Amino acid sequence: MIRRCRDDDFQAIDAIINDAAQAYRGIIPPDRWKEPYMPADELRHEMDEGVVFWGYEEGSELVGVMGLQHVRDVSLVRHAYVRTARQGQGIGSKLLAALREQTTRPLLVGTWADAVWAIRFYESNGFRLVTPEEKARLLRTYWSVPERQIETSVVLADHRWFET
Repeated sequence: MIRRCRDDDFQAIDAIINDAAQAYRGIIPPDRWKEPYMPADELRHEMDEGVVFWGYEEGSELVGVMGLQHVRDVSLVRHAYVRTARQGQGIGSKLLAALREQTTRPLLVGTWADAVWAIRFYESNGFRLVTPEEKARLLRTYWSVPERQIETSVVLADHRWFET
């Protein structure tokens, strides 16, 4: 079942993100890695800034989460993670489909340039990479990330972006 996450899901969201983010260890630049990957206060800040999490629940356990944040004229896919033991089972695709239903705005997602599996996931779900020049502009416009992260990231967009 996919549902909007509640305040009492905070610890589960935090655990899922930090479990699944281990895949990025050694992939993203060492100067961008930290342990835990997303500290609880950073997660709380993201939620306070408007990231709304949706979760994939089995039984009474969340096994995947994906955030949606409306910024200006677009919606951003934020912090998309599935527990390591449950990856490759279609959970991420189901969450992404559910997020698409929550907005009519173009959807953008940023990820690390060296995270080829993440890029392939979004491409297999209908997203396309934007040009490097557009990537930098989009990251500066819609995200609050340091220049180093802009250098080492990519942005993918859904069909609505390319139709505007």
